[in-house]
Amino acid sequence: MFSFSFYFSEPLEQIEKKFQQASAHGCTELFTSLHIPEDDLDKYHQKLPRIGELAKRCGVGVVADVTPSSLTKLGISGERLSALRGWGISGLRLDDGFSMKEAAHYSHQIKVVLNASTLTERECDELAACSANWGRIEAWHNFYPRPETGLSKETVIQKNQILRRKGIRTIAAFIPGNKEKRGPLHQGLPTLEAHRHMDPLCAYAELVRDCDVDKVFIGDFSMTDEALMRIKEFQDGIIPLRYRPLVKQRELLSMVETAHTNRRDAARDVIRSLESRLSFLWPKHLLAPACTIERQKGSVTIDNVRYGRYAGELQITLTDLPADDKVNVIGRIIEDDLPLLAYVGGGQRFRLVQVI
Repeated sequence: MFSFSFYFSEPLEQIEKKFQQASAHGCTELFTSLHIPEDDLDKYHQKLPRIGELAKRCGVGVVADVTPSSLTKLGISGERLSALRGWGISGLRLDDGFSMKEAAHYSHQIKVVLNASTLTERECDELAACSANWGRIEAWHNFYPRPETGLSKETVIQKNQILRRKGIRTIAAFIPGNKEKRGPLHQGLPTLEAHRHMDPLCAYAELVRDCDVDKVFIGDFSMTDEALMRIKEFQDGIIPLRYRPLVKQRELLSMVETAHTNRRDAARDVIRSLESRLSFLWPKHLLAPACTIERQKGSVTIDNVRYGRYAGELQITLTDLPADDKVNVIGRIIEDDLPLLAYVGGGQRFRLVQVI
């Protein structure tokens, strides 16, 4: 699942847009924070009923990051958490200050989200000993506003393996937005430090493909429509790869800018389009030798007539390869999208998207 975050500092119109976006993307929940400063308490009380209306109208619940102080300020006790549903709150992400006994007790009233980045095996055992409702327990990693403080990929993978063994069924993490960043630092809100300035789709793909993460949230205020569409296409099973053409043959480029499938017997050095030789009707003049230059990693190539029966095969190189007078280089995957090549395995569909 992919979803969004909102914050009470945002105008209500912007929050409403997040609910609409989530609903349009088939998401069932949003993330927010209920760390309430004393001087903002009235603002929270004013917005919460409106948020409850939005949640009901859009069919989207809210998972709120809370402290014991937050619940006290809202007048909510651990015995009447069901009252939160009137404000659209379907789950609580418990910050520091809650015991595992309290978490287990709350899980029989509402979904409980624990901090995956700090949750220990011992604490998981405590949950079990306190008869937690495991169907309502999830673990979400932190996001890290300050540069250089995010987690490593290896740490997240190792932690998630432990949590799975202990019975955690759903794990989430955050990626930064690429539009309006949340303050005060405006440096992105990633779980992995490596994602702080990474293309959003690459960050999303790494979490769901490599790190065993079930849900990914944008921690920041917003993301561009283009990035959202690319993530949606990835979720639908096609990896969009942006490339810059090195040739000006519009007829050729229009033919290759479509959905392809990497052969199921995936090669070590290149991605091989199954359709390019089986389905494409190549005009002979498009396969004449041209631009037979060195094939850097990410080069988009077509075998020319000198390759005989291989003529017309489209490939993307996974490593640097030498020039070959039988292979035309027609473009290169942009640097931001090179990490996506690792996910184009055997049978994986992909699409070439031209950028200038």
